[in-house]
Amino acid sequence: MVKKRINRIYRVVKYVAYKETLVDFREKFWSFVGAFIGIGIIAFIQSIYFTENDNLFLIGSFGASCVLIYGVIQSPLAQPRNLIGGHLVSAIIGVTVFQLLPDIIWLTASLAVALSIIGMQYTKTLHPPGGATALIAVSGSGSIKDLGYLYVFFPVLSGVVILLLVALIVNNMTSQRKYPSDDRFSRNFKWFIDPIRDQSQRIKQKQNKRKNKKAATNNV
Repeated sequence: MVKKRINRIYRVVKYVAYKETLVDFREKFWSFVGAFIGIGIIAFIQSIYFTENDNLFLIGSFGASCVLIYGVIQSPLAQPRNLIGGHLVSAIIGVTVFQLLPDIIWLTASLAVALSIIGMQYTKTLHPPGGATALIAVSGSGSIKDLGYLYVFFPVLSGVVILLLVALIVNNMTSQRKYPSDDRFSRNFKWFIDPIRDQSQRIKQKQNKRKNKKAATNNV
């Protein structure tokens, strides 16, 4: 009996491990494209307009958000409400902590992150990179600290909006991917999603035609 149960657990664990490590190259491709374009746009703006401001526009928490909104697009933590709300709530809390408390890093850093988690939980906008956004507000460079509450809108909100717009395009390029996971978006924005998918389908058809033509030529 015990041996049979152990064997069953082993089969389940083996199957789960297999599914989790299964490589879907199409998913990986679109994850790469989304992250490359999203961060690329923000980094380009930083390099053109803010070269003297110590990466003012390109904050570290955006990289963590890319993992979620391009790599795990069905996760509840990756949805637009969480992406935008989580960063904004955390940024407000981080700036407030820095403004109200003395600049004692062990106190402001720990309090900013802890309060941002509570704030996201209460507003149902839990987004793990938000903790980093709050931390940057109290531990970032002098340029970031000097922004005060402007930090909430720039670079946080402006950067998040760029990442979201790229996610809405890239994550809906094929019928296999859908973002956000709420069907209401797909229904209400069919005018936006359908042309993207149609174009993607046309590109795929052209590629298939070229492959078939090349195969036919080789056979001759």
